[in-house]
Amino acid sequence: MTKTKKPEFRPDEFVVYPAHGVGKIVSIEEQEIAGFKLELFVIHFEKDKMTLRVPTHKATEVGMRQLSTPDIVNKALDTLKGKARVKRAMWSRRAQEYEQKINSGDLLSIAEVVRDLHRTDDQREQSYSERQLYEAALERLTREVAAVSGADEAQAQKTVDSVLTSRAA
Repeated sequence: MTKTKKPEFRPDEFVVYPAHGVGKIVSIEEQEIAGFKLELFVIHFEKDKMTLRVPTHKATEVGMRQLSTPDIVNKALDTLKGKARVKRAMWSRRAQEYEQKINSGDLLSIAEVVRDLHRTDDQREQSYSERQLYEAALERLTREVAAVSGADEAQAQKTVDSVLTSRAA
Protein backbone atom coordinates (compact mmCIF):
# COMPACT_ATOMS: atom_id res chain seq x y z
CA MET A 1 0.00 0.00 0.00
CA THR A 2 1.53 3.29 -1.06
CA LYS A 3 1.05 6.22 1.19
CA THR A 4 -0.13 9.33 -0.60
CA LYS A 5 1.97 12.33 0.25
CA LYS A 6 -0.17 14.88 2.00
CA PRO A 7 0.45 18.44 0.91
CA GLU A 8 2.28 20.40 3.52
CA PHE A 9 0.26 23.32 4.79
CA ARG A 10 2.13 25.81 6.92
CA PRO A 11 1.19 28.64 9.27
CA ASP A 12 0.88 32.05 7.56
CA GLU A 13 -0.07 30.34 4.30
CA PHE A 14 -3.32 31.00 2.45
CA VAL A 15 -5.41 27.91 1.72
CA VAL A 16 -8.78 27.26 0.14
CA TYR A 17 -11.36 25.43 2.20
CA PRO A 18 -14.19 24.31 -0.13
CA ALA A 19 -17.16 25.47 1.93
CA HIS A 20 -15.63 28.80 2.98
CA GLY A 21 -13.14 29.93 0.35
CA VAL A 22 -9.77 31.54 1.07
CA GLY A 23 -8.50 31.49 4.63
CA LYS A 24 -5.13 31.82 6.31
CA ILE A 25 -3.55 29.17 8.52
CA VAL A 26 -2.76 31.00 11.75
CA SER A 27 -1.28 28.06 13.60
CA ILE A 28 -1.14 24.33 14.10
CA GLU A 29 -2.24 23.27 17.54
CA GLU A 30 -2.70 20.08 19.46
CA GLN A 31 -5.92 19.40 21.33
CA GLU A 32 -7.18 16.46 23.26
CA ILE A 33 -10.62 15.41 22.12
CA ALA A 34 -12.38 12.42 23.67
CA GLY A 35 -9.05 11.14 25.00
CA PHE A 36 -7.28 11.39 21.61
CA LYS A 37 -4.56 13.87 20.82
CA LEU A 38 -5.37 15.65 17.58
CA GLU A 39 -3.21 17.98 15.55
CA LEU A 40 -5.34 20.77 14.07
CA PHE A 41 -4.85 23.49 11.49
CA VAL A 42 -6.31 26.72 12.82
CA ILE A 43 -7.62 28.63 9.80
CA HIS A 44 -8.89 32.19 10.00
CA PHE A 45 -11.31 33.61 7.44
CA GLU A 46 -10.87 37.37 7.73
CA LYS A 47 -13.93 38.36 5.71
CA ASP A 48 -16.30 36.12 7.67
CA LYS A 49 -14.57 36.80 10.99
CA MET A 50 -14.50 33.06 11.51
CA THR A 51 -11.93 30.56 12.73
CA LEU A 52 -12.03 26.92 11.72
CA ARG A 53 -10.07 24.00 13.17
CA VAL A 54 -9.35 21.17 10.75
CA PRO A 55 -7.60 17.94 11.83
CA THR A 56 -4.31 17.85 9.91
CA HIS A 57 -4.87 14.24 8.82
CA LYS A 58 -8.28 15.15 7.34
CA ALA A 59 -7.24 18.34 5.52
CA THR A 60 -6.92 16.88 2.02
CA GLU A 61 -9.87 14.54 2.56
CA VAL A 62 -12.20 17.50 3.16
CA GLY A 63 -10.84 19.19 0.05
CA MET A 64 -8.58 21.79 1.63
CA ARG A 65 -6.03 22.87 -0.93
CA GLN A 66 -3.31 25.36 -1.58
CA LEU A 67 -4.09 28.49 -3.59
CA SER A 68 -4.43 28.01 -7.31
CA THR A 69 -1.41 28.67 -9.46
CA PRO A 70 -1.38 31.91 -11.52
CA ASP A 71 -1.91 29.62 -14.51
CA ILE A 72 -5.19 28.30 -13.10
CA VAL A 73 -6.27 31.86 -12.23
CA ASN A 74 -5.71 32.84 -15.88
CA LYS A 75 -7.75 29.82 -17.02
CA ALA A 76 -10.53 30.87 -14.64
CA LEU A 77 -10.48 34.41 -16.05
CA ASP A 78 -10.57 32.93 -19.57
CA THR A 79 -13.59 30.89 -18.51
CA LEU A 80 -15.35 34.17 -17.70
CA LYS A 81 -14.89 35.30 -21.30
CA GLY A 82 -16.86 32.31 -22.58
CA LYS A 83 -20.52 32.35 -23.50
CA ALA A 84 -22.89 31.57 -20.64
CA ARG A 85 -24.04 27.97 -20.73
CA VAL A 86 -27.45 27.72 -19.21
CA LYS A 87 -29.15 24.37 -19.13
CA ARG A 88 -32.85 24.14 -19.76
CA ALA A 89 -33.38 22.37 -16.44
CA MET A 90 -35.66 23.77 -13.75
CA TRP A 91 -34.13 26.54 -11.65
CA SER A 92 -34.09 24.44 -8.47
CA ARG A 93 -31.96 21.79 -10.20
CA ARG A 94 -29.60 24.38 -11.72
CA ALA A 95 -29.34 26.25 -8.41
CA GLN A 96 -28.32 23.00 -6.75
CA GLU A 97 -25.62 22.43 -9.37
CA TYR A 98 -24.33 26.01 -8.99
CA GLU A 99 -24.22 25.56 -5.21
CA GLN A 100 -22.22 22.34 -5.59
CA LYS A 101 -19.76 24.04 -7.94
CA ILE A 102 -19.27 26.95 -5.51
CA ASN A 103 -18.73 24.60 -2.56
CA SER A 104 -16.41 22.32 -4.52
CA GLY A 105 -13.68 24.88 -3.95
CA ASP A 106 -12.55 24.34 -7.54
CA LEU A 107 -11.68 27.73 -9.03
CA LEU A 108 -12.64 26.79 -12.59
CA SER A 109 -16.07 25.53 -11.47
CA ILE A 110 -16.61 28.73 -9.50
CA ALA A 111 -15.65 30.77 -12.59
CA GLU A 112 -18.26 28.82 -14.60
CA VAL A 113 -20.94 29.85 -12.11
CA VAL A 114 -19.88 33.51 -12.35
CA ARG A 115 -19.90 33.27 -16.16
CA ASP A 116 -23.30 31.58 -16.32
CA LEU A 117 -25.02 33.92 -13.85
CA HIS A 118 -23.40 37.22 -14.90
CA ARG A 119 -25.90 39.74 -16.26
CA THR A 120 -25.20 42.90 -18.22
CA ASP A 121 -27.42 45.92 -17.71
CA ASP A 122 -29.51 45.21 -20.78
CA GLN A 123 -30.30 41.60 -19.82
CA ARG A 124 -33.24 40.46 -17.78
CA GLU A 125 -33.17 40.94 -14.02
CA GLN A 126 -31.80 38.24 -11.77
CA SER A 127 -34.01 36.58 -9.20
CA TYR A 128 -32.98 36.91 -5.57
CA SER A 129 -31.58 33.37 -5.44
CA GLU A 130 -29.66 33.85 -8.72
CA ARG A 131 -28.16 37.02 -7.31
CA GLN A 132 -27.16 35.26 -4.06
CA LEU A 133 -25.40 32.45 -5.92
CA TYR A 134 -23.73 34.87 -8.33
CA GLU A 135 -22.42 37.03 -5.50
CA ALA A 136 -21.18 34.02 -3.52
CA ALA A 137 -19.30 32.69 -6.57
CA LEU A 138 -17.96 36.14 -7.48
CA GLU A 139 -16.70 36.69 -3.93
CA ARG A 140 -14.90 33.31 -3.86
CA LEU A 141 -13.34 33.96 -7.24
CA THR A 142 -12.27 37.50 -6.34
CA ARG A 143 -10.75 36.45 -3.00
CA GLU A 144 -8.64 33.77 -4.61
CA VAL A 145 -7.57 36.03 -7.49
CA ALA A 146 -6.53 38.60 -4.85
CA ALA A 147 -4.65 36.06 -2.71
CA VAL A 148 -2.80 34.56 -5.70
CA SER A 149 -1.86 37.88 -7.30
CA GLY A 150 -0.97 39.49 -3.99
CA ALA A 151 -3.31 42.37 -4.84
CA ASP A 152 -6.04 43.62 -2.57
CA GLU A 153 -9.63 42.54 -3.10
CA ALA A 154 -10.69 45.82 -4.73
CA GLN A 155 -7.98 45.43 -7.37
CA ALA A 156 -8.94 41.78 -7.97
CA GLN A 157 -12.58 42.88 -8.28
CA LYS A 158 -11.58 45.37 -11.00
CA THR A 159 -9.70 42.64 -12.87
CA VAL A 160 -12.69 40.28 -12.76
CA ASP A 161 -15.13 43.07 -13.70
CA SER A 162 -13.05 44.13 -16.68
CA VAL A 163 -12.99 40.55 -17.98
CA LEU A 164 -16.76 40.26 -17.55
CA THR A 165 -17.49 43.60 -19.25
CA SER A 166 -15.06 42.89 -22.12
CA ARG A 167 -17.02 39.72 -22.78
CA ALA A 168 -20.28 41.65 -23.01
CA ALA A 169 -18.91 44.13 -25.54
